[in-house]
Amino acid sequence: MKRFFVTSIAILSIGFQLIIAQNTSETWIPLFDGKTLTDWKANESVTSFKVENGQIVCGGPRAHLFYVGKVNHGTFKNFELKAEIKTAFDANSGIYFHTQFQNDGWPAKGYEVQVMNSPSNSEHKKTGSLYAVRNVYKSLAKDGEWFTMHIIVKGQQVMVYVNGIKTADYTQPVNPARDASFAARLLSSGTFALQCHDPKSMVYYKSIVVKILPDDAVAEAGKDYFTPEKAAQVDLLINQGYPIIDYHVHLKGGVTIEDVVNKSLRTGIFCGIAPNCGVGFPVDTNDKLEQYYAERKDVPVFLSMQAEGREWVNTFKKESISKFDYVFTDAMTWTNNNGKRMRLWLKEETEVGDPQVFMNMLVDRILSVLNNEKIDIYANATFIPEEIASRYDELWTDERMNKVVDGLVKNNIAMEISSRYKIPSAKFIKLAKSKGVKFSLGTNNLDQDFGNLDYSIQMIKECDLKPSDIFFPQPDGKKPIQLK
Repeated sequence: MKRFFVTSIAILSIGFQLIIAQNTSETWIPLFDGKTLTDWKANESVTSFKVENGQIVCGGPRAHLFYVGKVNHGTFKNFELKAEIKTAFDANSGIYFHTQFQNDGWPAKGYEVQVMNSPSNSEHKKTGSLYAVRNVYKSLAKDGEWFTMHIIVKGQQVMVYVNGIKTADYTQPVNPARDASFAARLLSSGTFALQCHDPKSMVYYKSIVVKILPDDAVAEAGKDYFTPEKAAQVDLLINQGYPIIDYHVHLKGGVTIEDVVNKSLRTGIFCGIAPNCGVGFPVDTNDKLEQYYAERKDVPVFLSMQAEGREWVNTFKKESISKFDYVFTDAMTWTNNNGKRMRLWLKEETEVGDPQVFMNMLVDRILSVLNNEKIDIYANATFIPEEIASRYDELWTDERMNKVVDGLVKNNIAMEISSRYKIPSAKFIKLAKSKGVKFSLGTNNLDQDFGNLDYSIQMIKECDLKPSDIFFPQPDGKKPIQLK
């Protein structure tokens, strides 16, 4: 009797340990056995998923493959998930979590982490995006090569890593801003699902493992850069499909690349950093330009060039410029009819004289820039010197505005909406929109104020800009600098 009692206790103890192991784990637990889809269930099209060479192969009509196995009873709250993934060219997929099986359609419940490495005109969100919440617009993995996706959920915090580089760091607020179509994209608990997007999207998954974290797992500390109201405003625009990107960020005033990445990950505002490139500026040779690119090419930000002065076109090689995601310049440095080289933001260097004559010269110089320089964005658009800035609406006549806008349209150049200078005016933007001009958002920061796109966001609303009105860089081979 005593022996039976001890044995029973031992069995109960083992059973209790197994239950605990199902709720927390210090080890990685496989969710895919490398041979079958026994623990998975497909909706819509069961032929879209198969196992070949120890891999789950996704390719066929739209469908989703849900984990329905016994690990943690198929329900996960706090966890770490790792998967080895490989994409074919132009493939689109994703990993859902906190979701549940549904017979058809895109999973409504939970979050999706995007898998998409190729340049695409239809889908700009790249691998590692917490889809429509914290978007990554730069590919950190390559088609045809295996990469690691690492997703961590602790409480209200989601972090995503691609090949060890953090691409998302999101803390869900008490009342998250959501577009109606994403109303159920919330943290709770649920299972995982793999996405087969369409027949041409060939994606391969292997070594899918999970580490179960305790229900009271503590989120990592993160800084809140915006007020809850401002954060909600930005989040809603992202959720609605706007690429909210600060295209005009400088590493100056003590700002480091780490500062930019951390703020971008937390706020959801993707960033493009740019050195000042040209005669008399920090990057004044092609070797320095190449060095700048090489040191930062693997960072989750866009790399761009701010082309300074008019000499830049002869200073840097086309092949070096083409490595950057985009190029922008302005019409703030030029030589007037008297032969004086002016930088318009410096009062001591600027000759205004007769404002009307000056404005005619300015428009002429702007058109020369737009017609002759291979750029993506016209930055600091419509800037005029402080001496006459109060007469902006008077001096930017309809005729002058139309000339500039027509120059932008002719050369397929985007216009920056500058939050630093609060330009162009709403009237200018509405005119440009009516003629099909795209718009970039930018701060042109002097310090840590990058990413504060208040004026740009104000203009999105006031001028009724749509996501399709916002500029996005061209893929390699189609950049302005590469075209004749």
